[in-house]
Amino acid sequence: MCMQVAWKQMRVVIALLVTTGLSNVYAQNAPARTDAAAVSPANGVVPTVNRLDLPQCIDIALKNNITVKQSRLQINNSEIQLQQAKLNRLPNLNGFATQNFNSGFNINPVTNQFVSRSVLSNNFQLTSSSTIYNGGVLQNTIKQNELLLQSNEKNLEATKNNVILTVIQNYLNVLTGQEQLVIARRQSDVSRSQFERTQKLVSAGAAAESALFDLRAQQATDQLAIVNAQNNIDLAKVALLQSMNLFSDQAIEVAPISIPDPSVSAYEASPQQIFEIANDNMPDVRAANLRVQSDEKGIAVARGGFYPLLTLNAGLTSLFSNFGSQRAIQNGTSQIPQVITFNGVQQTILIEQPNISYESYTLPFTDQVKNNLNKSLGLSLQVPIFNRFQVRNRVQLATLTKQNSELQADNTRLLLRQNIENAYANLEASGNRYRATLAQVQALESAFGASESRLNAGSINVTEYNITKTNLDRARASLVQAKYDYVFRTKILDFYQNKPFSFN
Repeated sequence: MCMQVAWKQMRVVIALLVTTGLSNVYAQNAPARTDAAAVSPANGVVPTVNRLDLPQCIDIALKNNITVKQSRLQINNSEIQLQQAKLNRLPNLNGFATQNFNSGFNINPVTNQFVSRSVLSNNFQLTSSSTIYNGGVLQNTIKQNELLLQSNEKNLEATKNNVILTVIQNYLNVLTGQEQLVIARRQSDVSRSQFERTQKLVSAGAAAESALFDLRAQQATDQLAIVNAQNNIDLAKVALLQSMNLFSDQAIEVAPISIPDPSVSAYEASPQQIFEIANDNMPDVRAANLRVQSDEKGIAVARGGFYPLLTLNAGLTSLFSNFGSQRAIQNGTSQIPQVITFNGVQQTILIEQPNISYESYTLPFTDQVKNNLNKSLGLSLQVPIFNRFQVRNRVQLATLTKQNSELQADNTRLLLRQNIENAYANLEASGNRYRATLAQVQALESAFGASESRLNAGSINVTEYNITKTNLDRARASLVQAKYDYVFRTKILDFYQNKPFSFN
């Protein structure tokens, strides 16, 4: 639900920036400012100036917020998964090398003959394989990770908006407290002026001294109002600093924002119309929809296990041995007598043949590796017949995951609709409250002016005057709150409709 509420802030950000001449600085993603005079990057961004405006507070909060950092890490993780899914389409290549030493009765690895001696040999192998067909698992995995990355990016936007909303609310609380402090001080000045005037009348004998006691009590009440307003500002600043992930003991001042008094009128769009527009724009809704699409591809990936796997394999092998082959050496000739029968007569003839001896020899390393080189190329087909229903269960689990994502998406849209309906009802309520409070202030200002004139004329006592003044003070403080509340809720509905903001 916080993600739904988070989007409400963006319109307010732009609206407030327009009033300070900084419109279009923040778009939907609220990019951070690079004002070196405003922030100083460290382990956490801390202000280097005592006075901060709203964009600077938002910048600091976005840079320091841990949840935002975690969301960025999640995006980085999704990017790596997507990159690996694409690289899985490439062939692999692996090399192997072994060295063996055998002593005693062994087999010569080159000649495959039995020898009785020590043999030192090496085997070398280079293999590669590439998937030709696997039921679309590779392509569907790529699409699944692409959709998951997009979903995480939208979640990051929603997380940023949630942080920005918190900063805006705390910032407006500070501004509200500052305006209420101004009103309290102004009313204190009025009480002091009235006390000084009454004191002169008492000195001149034109008024009773008891009137001064009531005015002193009113001054004390005004001072208490000032203290309370200052306390509210201090508490609001602590909340603002905490929302920026800064220590609350830092002394900062916030720049005022001039927001004109609103003209309250009926909102031009109905909650249903606002929802139809927001359903296409809100990043949390889009993130939920992308998650459903990603899980749909996950089902296709699981179903790929039902199909055969066809791979292309290639390899190169060779070997070397320090005990190589035997070679023949000619050492002269020999005459061997041979008895033959010719025309019934036996005769002896001499046959000359070369004398051959054999000796072991070892070719150089490179020659052996070259001569013993073996090449292979083949196709491998793996057909699933029975795998203990593992693929079927994976498909069912992927289907349940998608169904859960669909329910989460439905819940996200439900929360969005409820938030819009609540925002619309709150806007109407705040508009009614602002109109009523404005009328109350105007009436009490007239009543206070009349009471002040009657007090100066001596026709009413100080108690009646103080009651009128206290009512006016409370009404003015309520009007400040009603003003900010109405403007804030108006910009929330504008934001849902992706409208540009202007206070003209």
